[in-house]
Amino acid sequence: MSDPLRLGIAGLGTVGAGVVKIVRQKANLLATRTGRPVEIVAVSARNRDKDRGVSLSAYEWVDDPVALARRDDIDVLVELMGGSDGPAKAATEAALASGKDVVTANKAMLAHHGQKLATLAEENGAALRFEAAVAGGIPVIKALTEGLAGNEVTRVMGVMNGTCNYILTRMESAGLSYREAFEEADDLGYLEADPELDVGGIDAGHKLALLASIAFGTEVAFSGVDLEGIGKVSIDDIRQAADMGYKIKLLGVARMTGRGLEQRMAPCLVPQTSPLGQLDGGTNMVVIEGDMVGQIVLRGAGAGEGPTASAVMGDVMDIARGLRIPTFGKPASALTKAQPATVATPAPYYLRMRLLDKPGALAKVATALGEAGISINRMRQYDHSSDSAPVLIVTHKTTRDALDRALGAMSRTGVLASDPVALRIEQV
Repeated sequence: MSDPLRLGIAGLGTVGAGVVKIVRQKANLLATRTGRPVEIVAVSARNRDKDRGVSLSAYEWVDDPVALARRDDIDVLVELMGGSDGPAKAATEAALASGKDVVTANKAMLAHHGQKLATLAEENGAALRFEAAVAGGIPVIKALTEGLAGNEVTRVMGVMNGTCNYILTRMESAGLSYREAFEEADDLGYLEADPELDVGGIDAGHKLALLASIAFGTEVAFSGVDLEGIGKVSIDDIRQAADMGYKIKLLGVARMTGRGLEQRMAPCLVPQTSPLGQLDGGTNMVVIEGDMVGQIVLRGAGAGEGPTASAVMGDVMDIARGLRIPTFGKPASALTKAQPATVATPAPYYLRMRLLDKPGALAKVATALGEAGISINRMRQYDHSSDSAPVLIVTHKTTRDALDRALGAMSRTGVLASDPVALRIEQV
């Protein structure tokens, strides 16, 4: 059997502890499947005394993760500290500059510095792997870089933040307001320390940017992701979308168009009967469409100790086997700069508004849509109060620019009792 693959683990939170458990509990399995032992040599974290549910006494403790990355007795740095900059980036750069391979779960770091780090890895003959950074235990990176490498990818989309999916699912199933579901998720420990990373779509936007880079051969372009969180989604939207056969999801969509790379992370309506429409709770789902394979649906746990540590170990085992693949599926020098799409692909839209109880109110709304070149597919009016009535409209395909012109015209009619809500309907 070959020499052992020696790991240094920087970051011993939930995922880091999970990796230690796998290496300790499955040593024979790992060695059999890779042809060489996988061993932990040293570890690093901020708190040496914290109880992590697994013994670390067999490993040398290193206070400085950069010093850990530079050790001569380390083959692979497993970076699990998190953060787009700071110690995580410094340790990753130190390891790659030393010719050491890096396995990371750090989506933020790669979304902001992926091109630079991929170039550094290739210059030093090192591998930079990040399966655990996107969709937890779902092997979507491997699917794109290996299993679907013979395809021209036409679209990548998915639900990639389990916390947002949990909140939207609870709003629907329990009739909770957004604030009530948010507080429930917070009490359960589902939210990041900065909740805006979750509910603002930032966390999922990082993941989408990484998938788009692999799918379309472009440099990672997080700044080109059009972000919108779920904070404006109401229980009325949940109920009325369901009444028309849809579910609301925080959906990421990336596609290459004649106008450039389109990357959107925003609340969308999807058909209830679609795979995405049937996704409940904290589960993630990624849908990949290729010219040869058609549509592939990958579903699984998007976070947690076991699933994410499993993804980390998948990368570690590939390195142990000697599998070398460029970070984003092709050499960093061959990645093109993404030209952001200035206009999104046309789609139907869901509109919800309250109209004042005035003669001709609905006709004025229809006129505003018509003058913007937007036709109505379906419309429903619900029981009204003494002075206003809720109206729901589903349009035929249109552009967001045209819709914004129509909404601006509506605001000048004097018949709106509240600001309209507009959500894109994604065809799945």
